[in-house]
Amino acid sequence: MRDSAKDEERVFPNSRGSSSGSRLATPRQRLCAVAFFFSILCCVLWIGCTSSDPKPTTAKAATGMQTVPVGVATATQRDMPVYLTGLGSVTAYNTVSVKSRVDGQIVQINFKEGQHVNQGELLIVIDPRPYQVALSEAQAQLFKDQAGLRDAKLNYERYKGLLQNSGAMSQQQVDTQQATVDQLEGTVRNDQAQVDNAKLNLNYTHITSPISGRIGLRLADIGNIVHSADANPMVVITQLQPIAVLFTLPEDSLPTVSRHMQHGTLPVEAYSRDDLTKLSTGTLLTIDNEIDASTGTGKLKAVFDNKDNALWPNQFVNIRLLLETRANSIVIPSAAVLRGPQGTYVFAVKPDKTVEVRPVSVSLTQNNAAVIGNGIAPGDVVVIDGQDKLQAGSKVEPRAGSPGGNKAAQSSATGTP
Repeated sequence: MRDSAKDEERVFPNSRGSSSGSRLATPRQRLCAVAFFFSILCCVLWIGCTSSDPKPTTAKAATGMQTVPVGVATATQRDMPVYLTGLGSVTAYNTVSVKSRVDGQIVQINFKEGQHVNQGELLIVIDPRPYQVALSEAQAQLFKDQAGLRDAKLNYERYKGLLQNSGAMSQQQVDTQQATVDQLEGTVRNDQAQVDNAKLNLNYTHITSPISGRIGLRLADIGNIVHSADANPMVVITQLQPIAVLFTLPEDSLPTVSRHMQHGTLPVEAYSRDDLTKLSTGTLLTIDNEIDASTGTGKLKAVFDNKDNALWPNQFVNIRLLLETRANSIVIPSAAVLRGPQGTYVFAVKPDKTVEVRPVSVSLTQNNAAVIGNGIAPGDVVVIDGQDKLQAGSKVEPRAGSPGGNKAAQSSATGTP
């Protein structure tokens, strides 16, 4: 037995000590390990809690009270013009294509291209010599036939006297002589017509301006042979003062325009293609007598004095027709008006720089400005930029000069873009 124990100790020299040590160390080691692990965990948790940044909670609390920068505008009370807008094309009030009424060669041109000419001013001279000769021939024939008429009238008086005094002439001879006088009188009248026609043709060789207007580019030169049957004119004259503009409006607007025309003349303003520059101011002349079924629009015509030649034929313009002016209207930029399930509303800025949701009724929107029927008073400050960041009670930092601010409302009131 001892030998076997010794052999066991030789094979497993630490087995007994280990067994003994294991019985003594295991409970204590386990308790120490648990205590050590628990203390380390507590330290980690304590360090994590004390070193964590408390700002998220503070920021979360501060988010609801942060100041939001917004653009604002002040509601004003002023006269608000009501416009109808349309697209128009300038057309000359009168356009004349100057052609020759007789055949001949151009011998004189008395104008320059682009020149302003007055009605009756001489423009072109066609060689008048052939027509002077024709006039002389007609006058000679007239003179000859007038002499024959005078002789026939004298003979008629003689025949009639002989018939009455001595009966030397028969009634038939007297009647025949009277018929001869009538025939010659008809011939003289025809000759006079030929003379008048020759004078007219001679006058046609001197071409004058039928209207006052601006000369276009010359289409015929000195030395050219022109004919009364020519399709092309020698020059075109357009009347620029006054000048007309044809523009269209939706057919639904025509009854309103017609109703306002009964109370007086309606002003019309013409603006440039980009709708930024006011070119001229005129008046509405008339409404066309039919509606274009393909577009559902009616055509209107306005007249402009055009003293400064700001309008040119075939120029594209934007038209603003002033229907009426609403006095003492409360005006705010249309950018301030929002739409929700309960209708239109605005964010109004209170004296403490917080906002409130205020329902409003909009009676008119035009040119980036809105006319408020109720809900806003003159002097109220409304938010026009940054509404997406606001809710009732939000703190704001107002700033002026935002896009669509008071400038838009003022320009709408004065009729400028």
